[in-house]
Amino acid sequence: MTDRVVVVAGAVCEEGRLLAARRSAPEELAGRWELPGGKLEPGERPEQALVRELREELGIETEPVERVPGEWPLRPGYVLQVWAVRLVSGEPRPLQDHDALRWLAPGELDTVDWLDQDRPAVAAWERLRREEAGEGLRR
Repeated sequence: MTDRVVVVAGAVCEEGRLLAARRSAPEELAGRWELPGGKLEPGERPEQALVRELREELGIETEPVERVPGEWPLRPGYVLQVWAVRLVSGEPRPLQDHDALRWLAPGELDTVDWLDQDRPAVAAWERLRREEAGEGLRR
């Protein structure tokens, strides 16, 4: 079995809103939105990589709370894993690979052009959020 590269992303939440980051690089991804994060470095656990990546990319301190069920293919040999993340300190700002950030309320998740691989991850995060809030019980 070949090794795979794990890319971790954070569903950073505050006051019920989800943080989306607009890519500025590479060119083929520029202008589209994603959950921020990046690749694991050798010897890192996914949660450690996520905290490091969010610090480097957004200048914030975070705490991974819960892994979002699922895993999404990015390109051959790469997979995306997502964690619900609590903002511990700092004000997010685009420092690397992004040129804009947006806080999205639950009803606004479809108002940005998500990267194709992030769409199912955002949907899985939204399902998890609804289940934890008990919204799945109220129809």
